[in-house]
Amino acid sequence: MAVGDLSGLKARGFRNGASGPVQRLIRAGLGAALPWLLPAGLFGLWVLSLERGWVQPYQLPAPPTIASTFLELLGRGELARHVGATLNRLLAGYILGAGPGVLLGLLAGASVNFRRFLDPTVQGLRAVPSLAWVPLFLLWFGIGEQARVYLIALGAFLPVYLNTMAAVGSVDRKLIEVARAYGFGPLKVLFRVILPGSTPGVLTGLRAGLSLAWMFVVAAELIAASNGLGFMLVEGQSTMRPDRVLVSLLTFAVLGRGSDTLLAALERRLLVWRDTLATREERP
Repeated sequence: MAVGDLSGLKARGFRNGASGPVQRLIRAGLGAALPWLLPAGLFGLWVLSLERGWVQPYQLPAPPTIASTFLELLGRGELARHVGATLNRLLAGYILGAGPGVLLGLLAGASVNFRRFLDPTVQGLRAVPSLAWVPLFLLWFGIGEQARVYLIALGAFLPVYLNTMAAVGSVDRKLIEVARAYGFGPLKVLFRVILPGSTPGVLTGLRAGLSLAWMFVVAAELIAASNGLGFMLVEGQSTMRPDRVLVSLLTFAVLGRGSDTLLAALERRLLVWRDTLATREERP
């Protein structure tokens, strides 16, 4: 090989090596900016719609009005009180629904007979819309906090149970047979084979259960509550205050996104061993 060819290879290698960090920096910048593109576009459309008169301020208040209302509610402590009430209900209902959902999902996934016994009833309950449960829960538990917490628990239970059952049922039977051949007892098979194999699906169910719990907490607070973000929505609608309605909606969005982000971080932490397309794209 000629000296010129070698120098050309070195030059190309130097350029490729130099462009590596730059490419990674650009890729990281695009990755950080991408989630904000759609919100920025919607915000611009919001401002443009008000400036052009496509919508009226009584229908969609201007961003400064929303910010002023937010600061006013925050300064009076009203927003913190409503957020605290909603989070307390959500946490209590989520724990009350997700715990049995995981346990019964494990049993239904591992036992055909138990699945035949329980699953048809759960599938029937899943077909009932969330708002349809509200009158019955009010009759059973009254208009107090108990009815709201149980309604949220029902919403959290269904996706957690279904995803856990599906995850356990999808564990490779050959792995279980090999474990038994090595002398593993039922508990050892559960903790060494079934649980590790089903953990991704269980965590997916927990995230889906949290999402549905947020939907149910809105349903509970819209109809039977004297505090909470859902109550703020109803109050804003009844008093013709769209700014309060939008503050409630935006707060719901931030809290829902934040709680899902926490569960997603826990999922990545527990499943750091996975090498999938999604996890590979998240790595630098």
